[in-house]
Amino acid sequence: MSRFIKTVVALALVATGAIACAQTAYPHIGRTATEKEIAAWDIDVRPDFKGLPKGSGTVSKGMEVWEGKCASCHGTFGESNEVFTPIVGGTTKEDVKTGRVAALVTNKQPQRTTMMKVATVSTLWDYINRAMPWTAPKSLTTEEVYAVTAYILNMAEVLPDDFTLSDKNIAEVQKLMPNRNGMTQKHGMWDVKGKPDVKSVACMKDCPASSDIRSSLPAPSRNAHGNIQEQNRTFGEVRGVNTSMPASVVPVSSAARKSAAATAMPAAASEAAAKPKALGLAKQYACVACHGINNKIVGPGFNEIAAKYKGDSAAATTLFNRVKNGSSGAWGPVPMPAQAHVKDEDVKTLVNWILSGAK
Repeated sequence: MSRFIKTVVALALVATGAIACAQTAYPHIGRTATEKEIAAWDIDVRPDFKGLPKGSGTVSKGMEVWEGKCASCHGTFGESNEVFTPIVGGTTKEDVKTGRVAALVTNKQPQRTTMMKVATVSTLWDYINRAMPWTAPKSLTTEEVYAVTAYILNMAEVLPDDFTLSDKNIAEVQKLMPNRNGMTQKHGMWDVKGKPDVKSVACMKDCPASSDIRSSLPAPSRNAHGNIQEQNRTFGEVRGVNTSMPASVVPVSSAARKSAAATAMPAAASEAAAKPKALGLAKQYACVACHGINNKIVGPGFNEIAAKYKGDSAAATTLFNRVKNGSSGAWGPVPMPAQAHVKDEDVKTLVNWILSGAK
């Protein structure tokens, strides 16, 4: 996979003009990616555990990390809430023996959980490492990733309370995954010489061109939860459509997109310069992914928060603590995840801005 990652990095950086093609046919164009740049991308962990860093983590440490950084979204026992799918549940000790989750066949479990479906423990480790916590991906240490993975498996009754998961024993843990035999390798995506899992015949010539819009967001739903363009995590590539504007009625050509982007750039820069610092922080820390300025998304709108705490002299302290430590029950069943990674001064700026009406 390392070779594949290097290829992807090279292609991606060539496209942006940040790296040169190594061949002599393209002299003086960019530069070769450094080992550190490649290593920053090459973090995947395969089912055979290639790419897994050395380290370990205990179940008890995992519980500590879970309660501080995971439980607010995924529940104290992995049961999650109305927003996130449950992680734990639906598996039995018999499933651990057989490697096939019976509830997937009998459909006795009303909702399929992560532990029912996932076949490889490397999938858990890799996803936690690269994507969690939701508001601060890639912020967990290697020990914390091992520990949280161990704790999830402990909650699923796969590992005992005193277990220490490490790169040395993770292959043995794989043999205990409840759905380890639920993944087939008999398809072309696993073995390029194997039998394909699709039978379509691709049309490669004289293909009719169609300008019909095949998929669209219904007009009543377009801006029901605020502008989707503003509700992206600030980690990784960000692409979104401005749902506060009417939908285009015709497909937008590549040339038109480039023209619109060039036209909008000066205006966007001017608008950004005029925005208050607090709004920039709200976008930087992905607050607007859950809170609209004037409308509820997952959590209440900033205007609702300002109205609720109007005249409350302790409001600033209350909100500061709830942002830093997380909370639940104040606005319904969906909890507010702890935002311990946000600087205190930034939290104060955001809280004061919200209480003043988020203007």
